[in-house]
Amino acid sequence: MQFTSIGGVTLHYSFHDAGVGRPLLVFINSLGTDFRIWDAVSLRFAGDYSILLYDKRGHGLSDLGPTPYSIDDHVDDLRGLIDHIGAKDIIVCGLSVGGLIAQKLATRRPQQIKALVLCDTAHKIGSAEMWNGRIAAIESGGMEPLADGILERWFTPAFRETRRDELAGCRNMLIRQSAAGYAATCAGIRDADQTELVKSLDVPTLCVVGDQDGSTPPELVKSMADLIPGARFEIIADAGHIPCIEQPEALVALIGDFLNAHRAGA
Repeated sequence: MQFTSIGGVTLHYSFHDAGVGRPLLVFINSLGTDFRIWDAVSLRFAGDYSILLYDKRGHGLSDLGPTPYSIDDHVDDLRGLIDHIGAKDIIVCGLSVGGLIAQKLATRRPQQIKALVLCDTAHKIGSAEMWNGRIAAIESGGMEPLADGILERWFTPAFRETRRDELAGCRNMLIRQSAAGYAATCAGIRDADQTELVKSLDVPTLCVVGDQDGSTPPELVKSMADLIPGARFEIIADAGHIPCIEQPEALVALIGDFLNAHRAGA
């Protein structure tokens, strides 16, 4: 296990160095998860890329830190972590809130960020009313009462019916997250409207969404892709909000094709 303190917040991360000259591929996990959601995807790129995974503040084994959070807090954490490992050429793959972090990071580090994969995310996710309701429910009853509803948005009916062991494991991951960290990140998502920001992105971008995503549906992700100059938009069949768990091979194929095209055009 690897840990470092960024701005007084201890972050848990995993860094695999592929050697000099290899670009860094960063994976940012979604709300209520830890970086293990990327296992089946990140391993496929090891060797060709250095790999960085980490638990956002308030998630996994990372510190809670001061609450509530803004997206800027998460961006500052990742900037510090990138500086800590000394990376230069970087591709960022962010899922859900991880996509919000990736979008803003790209505007903060335009010389370093060479490409973006925005997975099941948007420029604005949900309404203030929705997020305030979820924060209130978590503060009142914790994670457990919300878990089944969240899992319905994360995964398709077929996954929930046929892959019950994996579903149970994902439920355990969700309910064992810090309720305070989850609520603090909800506040950050609630306050983030990056509509104008994504219009200014000047980096090759792949936007991906599961066809049955109940959190950021395809039409929302498509509306984000339409705002980003030159962005590519793809839908993954038979997937909900977390295709890196439900359909990792399809996601790997899309990312691999995008990165190969980016390399060829570099």
